[in-house]
Amino acid sequence: MPPVKPMLAKSVKRIPPGMQYEGKWDGFRAIVHRDGDEVVIGSRTGKPLTRYFPELVTAVRDNVPERCVVDGEIVVAHDGRLDFDRLSERIHPAESRVRLLAERTPAALVAFDLLALGDDSLLDTPQRDRRTVLEAALAGASAPVYLAPSTTDPDRAQEWFEQYEGAGLDGVVAKPPDAPYRPDVRSMYKIKHERTADCVVAGYRFHKSGPVVGSLLLGLYDDSGALQHVGVCAAFPMKRRAELVAELEPLLTDAEDHPWHAWAEAEAHAGARLPGAPSRWSGKKDMSWVPLRPERVCEVAYDHMEGDRFRHTAQWRRWRPDRTPDSCTYAQLEEVVSYDLAQVLAGGG
Repeated sequence: MPPVKPMLAKSVKRIPPGMQYEGKWDGFRAIVHRDGDEVVIGSRTGKPLTRYFPELVTAVRDNVPERCVVDGEIVVAHDGRLDFDRLSERIHPAESRVRLLAERTPAALVAFDLLALGDDSLLDTPQRDRRTVLEAALAGASAPVYLAPSTTDPDRAQEWFEQYEGAGLDGVVAKPPDAPYRPDVRSMYKIKHERTADCVVAGYRFHKSGPVVGSLLLGLYDDSGALQHVGVCAAFPMKRRAELVAELEPLLTDAEDHPWHAWAEAEAHAGARLPGAPSRWSGKKDMSWVPLRPERVCEVAYDHMEGDRFRHTAQWRRWRPDRTPDSCTYAQLEEVVSYDLAQVLAGGG
């Protein structure tokens, strides 16, 4: 019975041998319960997503067994690749908007595990056997419900790691074939892309615990010479957070003199990438920040881009005193070779 939390993955640097491999989808993790006409879609945290994806409720009734629990990913495709921004827009409080977006940017469900079928729980069933049952259960499924491609060949998994990023996927997941399903336990392995970029440090936010640095605000210059906010880096030890406040103090500046001075004005976000943009995700969270003169450069590690920003929080590497801020442009970022998402989805059968 819902809610059920999904099994999770721990990060590793390389693809481990002897596993079952799948692409790492960039969407909303979802545990889908079906019992006859009743469908419940739960998020990674157990909160319901059902009302936001009415088209998937219909698709689940049409494509999965009458009584089952499926683990998968909700995704939205645009121009042949996954689009997380468009997927995020689907979470909207207004019912009329939800219905409109369901037509304009319909979602798909990529299924990659089966937790129950009929009266049988499969939580203690080994991964390889759950996969066999899942393939049989979805043998007649059609869009927008897909079976995730899977392989036990590590060389094939390496090809997917290199190719699938062009379709918007962000790595590979490796699953021990003998392992049972363990909700909320990191029993799998994820291998994600990592690249580095030199970014301008243009501000910081305080940590929730007090007056120490929570995250550094990062910027890159676009072709017009405007400094665009591309993300943040965080995860500093607490001692280092306090040291950064003193270290960055000489760079403090008045907000009106900063390239991002208009961040608090909602209309300013329409034409530029600024920190603190209004968001349904941030809610009442304080998005204010401390402006710094954009004079220092740091190197960060990131996995991949979502449009013109880092998809996830970047990881601090080091200061780069040898780099000038104006040299930190989008041109340094690696361009990923395009790969058609339809080919990825077709690989599941």
